[in-house]
Amino acid sequence: MTVVWNDPVNLMSYVVHVFRSYFGFSKPTAEKLMLQVHNDGRAVVAQGNREAMERHVEAMHEFGLWATVAKVDS
Repeated sequence: MTVVWNDPVNLMSYVVHVFRSYFGFSKPTAEKLMLQVHNDGRAVVAQGNREAMERHVEAMHEFGLWATVAKVDS
């Protein structure tokens, strides 16, 4: 899965913009995920095969967000 982590740099509105523009989330979904990042320190934004998750993480880094690949808990 792709996990986006909270950081002290990016504005909440920017995180919503990234989630909407890159993942194609609706505004309510993007805002919900952004609030998870802000309040819980992280949010899972995608799940799938490792290669796809690594591409998502790289894209998040290009947008200036902190993201990592994590194994889905079974």
